[in-house]
Amino acid sequence: MENLRSIECFVRAAEGGSIAAAARRLGITPAAASQNIARLEEALGTRLLLRTTRRLALTEAGRVYLERVGGILQELELASAAVSAIGARPRGRLKVACSVAFGRHVLSAIIPKFTALYPEISFELKLGDFAADHFGDDVDVSIRFDQQLEPGLITRKLNSAPMHYCAAPAYLEKHGVPMRPEDLAHHDCLVYRLPIDGRIMDWGFVREGVRFDAPVRPAIVGNDIDTLAEFAVQGAGITRLGAFISERYLREGSLVRVLVDQDPAIAPAIPEPLTFHICVVDRLAETPKVRAFIDFAVVELKNRW
Repeated sequence: MENLRSIECFVRAAEGGSIAAAARRLGITPAAASQNIARLEEALGTRLLLRTTRRLALTEAGRVYLERVGGILQELELASAAVSAIGARPRGRLKVACSVAFGRHVLSAIIPKFTALYPEISFELKLGDFAADHFGDDVDVSIRFDQQLEPGLITRKLNSAPMHYCAAPAYLEKHGVPMRPEDLAHHDCLVYRLPIDGRIMDWGFVREGVRFDAPVRPAIVGNDIDTLAEFAVQGAGITRLGAFISERYLREGSLVRVLVDQDPAIAPAIPEPLTFHICVVDRLAETPKVRAFIDFAVVELKNRW
C-alpha cells in the first residue's frame, strides 16, 4: 500500500478540480500533493491528469483509474471511521442534506434541540431540491421523499406527511369548489416540477384501494413549493401542499382545503401522503454522530403529523 497517499492525492484532486483543493483537504502543501501524484503516474507508467494554469482535467487513463480506486478509497475511509467510532461519543462535523421546504419548515424546528443535546457535534445543513450526492457533496445523511430515492441507499422511514389541496377563498368564490379529484381538470392548478428529472409531480389519490393520478390543468409551474403556496394565497389557483407547509396558511385563513368534503355519490378519494426517509450510503457510515441524529429525527418526527 505504498502508493495509498498518492492515490488519495489523485482522487481528491480529481474531486476538487485542482491540486490545491486536494492539498487543502489532506492538510499538506500543493507541492507535496503534486509530487505524490507524479510518483503515482510514474509507478503506473501513464499520465492521469492534464495540468494547465486554468484547470485540471482527467486523461482517459485517469478516468478509468478514478472509477476503480475512488470506491476503494471511500470504503477504507468508512472502515476507519467505523473502527474509530467504537465506544466514541457523538462528535465532529455532521452534514445533513434535504429539500428546501423540509429544512425550512421541519428541521428548523428541531435542529437547535439536537445541537443542544450534542454540543460536540458541529451541524451543517445543506438545502436543495436536487437529490444530494453523498460522496460529491460530502454529506453524512440525507432526508428524501419517495421521488428522490436512489438505488443503493440505506434508508429508514421517518414519517408520511398528509397532503392538502388548497386555494384562497377568493379563488373558490370565483371558480367554484371541486368535489372530486377529477374536477381538478377544470381548475387552475399550481404544480411543482421535480428538479431531479423535470417531471411535474403527480397529484395522487387512493379510492377504494386503487391509486390514481388526478388530471390537472397547470396554470403555473414552479420548482419552489413555498412560492406556489404564495401564488395560491393571491388567488392564482389550487395547489398541493404538505401539511408542514399548509398549516400556517390554514390557521390564518388565507388558504382553505378543498376535496375534504367530496361528492357523496361516489367513494371518497384520499390524498396520497408524501413519505420521507432518512438515508446513508452504507452501514459503515453510521458513526456515533450519524446514529445519534437518525435516532433523534425518528423520535422527533414520529408524531409530527
